[in-house]
Amino acid sequence: MAIPTRGSSFSTPPISIFYQRQPTCSLFPKFRNLPFLSYFSLSSSLNKGYTCRSKFRALIVAMADASRPTVLVTGAGGRTGQIVHKKLKERSDQFVGRGLVRTEESKEKIGGAEDVFVGDIRDANSIGPAIEGIDALIILTSAVPKMKPGFDPSKGGRPEFYFEEGAYPEQVDWIGQKNQIDAAKAVGVKQIVLVGSMGGMNPNHPLNSLGNGNILVWKRKAEQYLADSGIPYTIIRAGGLQDKEGGIRELLVGKDDELLQTETRTIARADVAEVCIQALQYEEAKFKAFDLASKPEGTGTPTKDFKSLFSQISTRF
Repeated sequence: MAIPTRGSSFSTPPISIFYQRQPTCSLFPKFRNLPFLSYFSLSSSLNKGYTCRSKFRALIVAMADASRPTVLVTGAGGRTGQIVHKKLKERSDQFVGRGLVRTEESKEKIGGAEDVFVGDIRDANSIGPAIEGIDALIILTSAVPKMKPGFDPSKGGRPEFYFEEGAYPEQVDWIGQKNQIDAAKAVGVKQIVLVGSMGGMNPNHPLNSLGNGNILVWKRKAEQYLADSGIPYTIIRAGGLQDKEGGIRELLVGKDDELLQTETRTIARADVAEVCIQALQYEEAKFKAFDLASKPEGTGTPTKDFKSLFSQISTRF
């Protein structure tokens, strides 16, 4: 038997125990049939109570570590990525969390820990160390348009936007995400959660005109690449992101941008972050692609049953 987290498909197959001779340690009979996650030998020195207990204590800790999936969130320095990274670290009993950011400055912004890696998703070689050994990947990287200087809102009109050289959606949302998917597939990840955006059904969506980047076009191309990869996936196409408290609204799932035709087309970043992590825990979330929004605060019932939420979804892409 395995030792999975609640609802998780991340489990480790049992591995046998061998030992040099039958120990008399009083703790051994209690654990001899457990699926230990690494081979080890028990020598006669384990007959000594203190050594025995300390050895087993260390072993049990190692078992607990090995039974938790290692999850990497890329774009961990972004506003939504920071929330996902924080939630993973807060649930250290369920996950071993890692982060990938683009700069040392971003790394320091989220604590500067050793499990936060610095790499450029446009360079496949630079992200290898972060992805090595992971069980799941949450992709939150995205090209970010910048406003051209000189805009004066008092004069009316609309601001103009641009993307920095080399940081267009084609490089970040297509090539960068493709690099992540390829690297994750190479190390045998069990699931990839990709956060995109609603609006991809409309090539003339206003977001595509920002900086002439066609950002939704390139995001959609990466989503299709993931869906065709053979890796279990969850594609979340979020509505308008809001910096509001999460966990207090009823979440809504949809398809084909239908939610954009309603009054419920926004969602708190914290709720998107929660759905990312919940998607790792339920089979019902795998091989699914869906739009995500929420009802206004104070209406409906705050979503707590994520298995039921994912069960509502039937669309694979």
